[in-house]
Amino acid sequence: MLAIALLTSASCHPSPPSIETRRVHVQQGWELQPGHSIAGHPIVAGLGDVSIRLRGNTLYAPFDGKVEPADVEDCVVFSSPTVPAYLLRLCGLSRPRLGIVKQGDRLGTGHTVHFATLRKQPDGTWAIVEPSLNLIETALTPP
Repeated sequence: MLAIALLTSASCHPSPPSIETRRVHVQQGWELQPGHSIAGHPIVAGLGDVSIRLRGNTLYAPFDGKVEPADVEDCVVFSSPTVPAYLLRLCGLSRPRLGIVKQGDRLGTGHTVHFATLRKQPDGTWAIVEPSLNLIETALTPP
């Protein structure tokens, strides 16, 4: 009886809406970049990524924004109306929180996270640029 009640109550809750994968066309075309592999081993970071050892700690939203799955395995894209000309590609988060987030919300945890900051170019592509120390510090500091 209890099992039927639990199954019935679980089926009453709608599943979270599916979030589209975000394709980011990076202007620079390096041979070795996240999403590629060498001898069957995946590349998880590349030129322009900053790798931070989180040691299982939490990464936080630096601004109000949106988190979408990236077209690169094990990565998400963070965008914000606060900084509309920039995106953050974050790779290596465990169970990342997808969808709309508020500044200070938990984005996920992980052993090592790889940050790439991208700036929108006039032709609509994105260029990897040096990340802001303050932005990364905000993402690493609990609210």
